[in-house]
Amino acid sequence: MIAAGAVVAGAAVAVPLLILGGEGAGRSATLVVPEGWRAAQVYTAVDKALGLPPGSTRKSLAKADLKLPSDAGGNPEGYLFPATYPLPDKDAKPEQLLATMVDTANRKFAPVAAGAQRNAMNAYQAVTIASIVQAEAATKEDMGKVARVVFNRLERGMPLQMDSTLNYGLGRSTLRTTTADTRAESPYNSYQRMGLPPTPIDNPGEDALRAAINPPAGDWLYFVTVRPGDTRFTADYAEHQRNVAEFNRSQHSGG
Repeated sequence: MIAAGAVVAGAAVAVPLLILGGEGAGRSATLVVPEGWRAAQVYTAVDKALGLPPGSTRKSLAKADLKLPSDAGGNPEGYLFPATYPLPDKDAKPEQLLATMVDTANRKFAPVAAGAQRNAMNAYQAVTIASIVQAEAATKEDMGKVARVVFNRLERGMPLQMDSTLNYGLGRSTLRTTTADTRAESPYNSYQRMGLPPTPIDNPGEDALRAAINPPAGDWLYFVTVRPGDTRFTADYAEHQRNVAEFNRSQHSGG
């Protein structure tokens, strides 16, 4: 969401429950990674799915040999593709599962390069934008408009001012952001820093990626989800302020 007041709202960064299909009490047959999960959530889920001590999957990154773009610097955020993954081998290693996720992402993201070039960016930047779209859009239908807001703000030299990037840097998920939050020292603070965050902020699905490489035309610069099912996009700052004020009233009234 684009801020416009001392207390503002951000799109929900969902923290869904781990969904596992079981074969016995201690182990699952499949691991479901929902769209929008952060890498940290995936690591925790893999630890649980494989019955490993907490932190094992994160530690396995050093030996995982993941096929990531050079821009990623070894960080798989954005490339742990959301899907259902079978766990056929009782001795499966976490690095094997992570490699499967990244390989799946590379296949799914294969068309990204051409679409990214049309928008004067590389594939990694496209995935980064898709991750913001995944976090910020309240519905699939809103994804294209959110992507267009990102492009419009970048083209105008405006900070993105996305709560989702700020929350990622702070390691949290919340619906509310204060003015004090927007002063946080973080490379993911898109209120203070220009351009895209240094990495994706979650692992986006194909719908978000399509929106990122082919957003609809529009002049929108601001948006806020006033209430579920009512996300308002505008190019007019005064109108956006009124929308944010309505959101705040709705929150205070419990509506």
